[in-house]
Amino acid sequence: MATRLWSVVFDAADPLTLGRWWSTALGWPVTFEAADEVEVSSGIDGVPSLVFGTAADTKVGKNRVHLDLASDSPEAMTATVQRLLAAGASTVEIGQSGVPWVVLADPEGNELCVLEPRDRYRGIGALAAIVVDAADPAGLADFWEQAAGWSIGSRSDDGVSLYRPGGHPPDLDLVRVPGPKAVKNRVHLDVAPWPDDDRDTEAARLVGLGATMIDVGQGEVTWRVLADPEGNELCVLRPR
Repeated sequence: MATRLWSVVFDAADPLTLGRWWSTALGWPVTFEAADEVEVSSGIDGVPSLVFGTAADTKVGKNRVHLDLASDSPEAMTATVQRLLAAGASTVEIGQSGVPWVVLADPEGNELCVLEPRDRYRGIGALAAIVVDAADPAGLADFWEQAAGWSIGSRSDDGVSLYRPGGHPPDLDLVRVPGPKAVKNRVHLDVAPWPDDDRDTEAARLVGLGATMIDVGQGEVTWRVLADPEGNELCVLRPR
């Protein structure tokens, strides 16, 4: 029995516009499009898709989940930043100082980072990592290693990186930040059981690992809504 990381889900005021923006930003095609939901996918097995769904609430504070984009060279990094700004991104200040990467926000204010060239991410495409803020990265990594089906690839005082099966990026980076989670995340992760497994059994397994069942107003849905040990929302989808 296991689950694996399936998608990164964005709450959006305008899913169509935001989904198409991220499609262009990453160079990934739109693989599903409706008025209230858009999916963007790399087409690479095991790489989570991005899903944009309608949400009535507005963004409050800095997201605790964001995406890092890769750069193959300093020139490519500059070009990516300029391209995203021209497409509607904005520069944002979230307390970073003297860092080699550039922090931007998409048209709905979701933070993202354009990284400086790093050997691990050279030639891998646009998406370097999915980043989750954590008070205790090591403790949270133990949970997400079991929830995502990704293994711990590197550790430091600042965080833990989980590598997907095969070891190739994008990574799931759990990064130490001060301050606890305060509001519902506008970006969360979905996990999915394998076809022969059971959704509710897997949800119960994750509860046994430290998750909690929560109600965020989802009503009658085909997934189960949980929070990880630090309160970050996640959904357990139907087997697939």
